[in-house]
Amino acid sequence: MLGIGIEPSFSIGQRALLVQTDEGNVLYDCVSALDSGAIEQVKNVGGIDYICFSHPHFYDSMVEFSGAFGGVPIIVPEADREHVMRPDPAIRYWDGQPLELVSGVTLIQCGGHFDGSAVLHWAGGAEGRGALLVGDSITVVPDRRYVSFMTSYPNLIPMSAEKVTNILDAVLPYEFDRIYGGWWDRNVMSGGKDAVNQSAERYIQHIEGSD
Repeated sequence: MLGIGIEPSFSIGQRALLVQTDEGNVLYDCVSALDSGAIEQVKNVGGIDYICFSHPHFYDSMVEFSGAFGGVPIIVPEADREHVMRPDPAIRYWDGQPLELVSGVTLIQCGGHFDGSAVLHWAGGAEGRGALLVGDSITVVPDRRYVSFMTSYPNLIPMSAEKVTNILDAVLPYEFDRIYGGWWDRNVMSGGKDAVNQSAERYIQHIEGSD
């Protein structure tokens, strides 16, 4: 997998991730700038076959990324159509049902942060134990043993127990040992599925005021 970022750090320093498989490559999220060096490096590992997202904060440069690689399909959830500010023929609106983009790489709408927030499951990731790419849909916290959930991170607005439960219901049917977060140092390297489950239980207990 290839990480794509901007140096020096731009905005909040998040990264995009390119999942590489024998069946094709999937870009999860787009950073705000794309230069010739990045284009060349991505082409050297097979280019991009699909572009998809954790949430709409990454839509700004999606048309540039698509065009740089031959107009590849941009997958946008129907639930977040209103956040698309630049229509383009490459955009394909998705109904939110689990979508296998290439063999073993599945886009899963979990909602929460945005209605169309999604994670990407990579069955072959983590040496075949499975990996989950999460962006802000599920956030890896600084100690990297747990994750958390937010309606708004800048405004520190928490998420309802119902929405956290919906996220669990969406991701737990899939096997994954590793979680790749939205920042370079925010990864859960093992025990990822247990981390999501335990973190959600802890979150719901606090939001509901129970022991």
